[in-house]
Amino acid sequence: MTKKEYIVGPIIVAVIAMAVQVIDQTSILNILAIGAGFGWVSFQAWACYFLAGCTPKGGIRTFNSYLLGCIASIAIMILGGTLSQVLGFFGFPIAILICVVPVICLEKSGEWFDFVPALFIGAGAFFGFMSYVPGATYVNATVTIMIYCLLGLLAGYFTILFRTKYEMILNK
Repeated sequence: MTKKEYIVGPIIVAVIAMAVQVIDQTSILNILAIGAGFGWVSFQAWACYFLAGCTPKGGIRTFNSYLLGCIASIAIMILGGTLSQVLGFFGFPIAILICVVPVICLEKSGEWFDFVPALFIGAGAFFGFMSYVPGATYVNATVTIMIYCLLGLLAGYFTILFRTKYEMILNK
């Protein structure tokens, strides 16, 4: 492998990563989401795109699972708050037990909501948002997480697209 063959792939990834960061730091996403500073969600979703097989179908599975993670998190927070009034300390652990079982059962239900890594990462991003963003609501947390998830999935898609095209040029 020549230096040119070796370095172009990393440069492609670096340029896409730079674009994600530029988008995150500009006002583009401030209009749609709660604000900038959530590029880390995009990088997680980008990694999930690769884990899901580097295909548009894997991207859809990742997106759906991120959304399911947000929905499950909302259910846990609502149920946990209610149960905590009765059970105290055990309210949230019991809410997690109740909500996680049916969500994880989806792993065996088909191909569109079965990507458990993205489900957990989406839920973790949602809980992080709700814990550390002042004035966070279920809606702005979900919208923000999903916008940044989509940005990361597009980064994954373009990574594969550009690298495939470049490799085809090399192999001619």
